[in-house]
Amino acid sequence: MARYTGPKQKKARRFKEPIFGPSKALERKPYGPGQHGRSRFQKKSEYAVQLEQKQKAKYTYGMLERQFRNLFKKANAKEGVTGENLMQYLEARLDNTVFRLGFARTRRQARQLVTHKHIVVNGIVVNIPSYTLRPGDIITVRPKSQNLTLINDTLSTAPKNRYNWLEIDKKSMSGRLLNYPDMDDIPENINVQLIVELYSK
Repeated sequence: MARYTGPKQKKARRFKEPIFGPSKALERKPYGPGQHGRSRFQKKSEYAVQLEQKQKAKYTYGMLERQFRNLFKKANAKEGVTGENLMQYLEARLDNTVFRLGFARTRRQARQLVTHKHIVVNGIVVNIPSYTLRPGDIITVRPKSQNLTLINDTLSTAPKNRYNWLEIDKKSMSGRLLNYPDMDDIPENINVQLIVELYSK
């Protein structure tokens, strides 16, 4: 399955952001891992800066290189701005949307819910985390899974309608993708233009 399974906190410290969720390790050591992690003299090349943004996006959304590259090609072939198309495709992934709706605390948890067939899309069980949703699609927790403690605890603390491109109904444990998000609405700190420049070389 296309996902990173190595040490999460090292990556969070590398990017100096809690990309996998709350990170106590990053709070204790807000600098990169390794013997040069604290160095103040880290001059990066243009390529290194672009690569870092691509790696951050891959780890944030739980993808490996081939899958990410294919998604970029799809975004590049679509009409409109390539960077915006890419971020919209990333946000429209089923596992990410399950996370955004508040059914899971992290994308990893959301991925597990999807692969274990706890999530229904338009009345049909979908167990593919990378499944791309379309505006109007309804995402629901499977009736047999609505008593799961993990989902109920997470959903009870999740704010209602936190994202303006999603509609959430906590009572029925369902949500709807209203439209693809605008770049300004996506909370992830990713410079997508650098990713476009990297793949355009």
